[in-house]
Amino acid sequence: MTAPTGITPPGSVFGTIGALAAFPLRLAAREVERQHGQLRRGVTRRTTHVVFGRTYLAKAGDAEIERRVAAERGAGRKLISENGFLRLLGLMKAPEASALSRQSLLDQSRLAASDLDLLSLFDAFEHDCEPYSFRDLILARKYAGLVAGGASWGAIARSVHRSGPVASLTAKSLNVGSQHGRADAIYLEDGQSELDGQLLFDLGSADDDTLEELFADAEAAEAAEDHEQAAALYRRCLAIDPTDAIAAFNRANCLRASGHAAEAAHDYARAIKLDPGFVEAWFNLAGLMSDEGRVASARRHLQKAIALDANYADAVFNLARLEFDAGNLAEARRNWSRYLELDASSEWARMAAKGIQFVDLQLARMSAG
Repeated sequence: MTAPTGITPPGSVFGTIGALAAFPLRLAAREVERQHGQLRRGVTRRTTHVVFGRTYLAKAGDAEIERRVAAERGAGRKLISENGFLRLLGLMKAPEASALSRQSLLDQSRLAASDLDLLSLFDAFEHDCEPYSFRDLILARKYAGLVAGGASWGAIARSVHRSGPVASLTAKSLNVGSQHGRADAIYLEDGQSELDGQLLFDLGSADDDTLEELFADAEAAEAAEDHEQAAALYRRCLAIDPTDAIAAFNRANCLRASGHAAEAAHDYARAIKLDPGFVEAWFNLAGLMSDEGRVASARRHLQKAIALDANYADAVFNLARLEFDAGNLAEARRNWSRYLELDASSEWARMAAKGIQFVDLQLARMSAG
């Protein structure tokens, strides 16, 4: 099977959740760019493909990962495993072709569909998607046995990469047991040897490792609403990689939340300079300008966000509200009407409908007068 040599379709925007375990992100980003795509940490509105790095397994629990996977799939994005991503770029050789469909693998292994999909997403099989191989079927049967013994899909995924290529596990007996305080650790053969070892590749530099750890720590601090600490960590990320638009955007959000409006505006502008199509940066900068009473600037930024993404409902609503506050009733009505085309049932939709009713009443009074 010949490895793909280019991204399809051109212009794909890849986002990563979790650092890549097998390859430095900066090298992958360079190859994506060479193939006329974009690669960014995190996920934005323009993201078309989400790559789940295997280090995410060490950062998040099973339930959190399952929620994130469901959310990204529900948003219509294509989910790709780390190995699948590297194969797509031609940076990793694809395994030999095979003919087992996903349904056939499920039927013959009795592995739950959700477990199969999650284990595939974290490269616990030779193939990351169908068609699967006979070795994948052997692995699926082993994994089904481990699940029956009390192991979670996450425990399996965290264990299988510690002993070399996953295909090598087809010739080994895997067991689940409670040892060393771990109720669902995976063991080889007689249960005495826990799967352990190093990741498959070590192609990165110290800076790569530091950057990925810093970014993960910054995200964790931001999630915990420790905005000052998160901003400081994102600043260190930018010192290592000044081209990271996501880090600049995230830092701006943290600065804004901690009351540093001028610095936040600077970093929103920096994110936009690095990535002119970064629609969320235009939107958030508009919100900052609006907070400061800079109506004309806020209007320009919202219009730019909508020009980049005509279906960005939040930007349309905020522009309608801005125009209403500025007394531009006809423009407010036009934008609220557009909002209702994008969202007809939420609380915001009800507010838009009330806004239209109010504008119609005002305009009717003006005409009568």
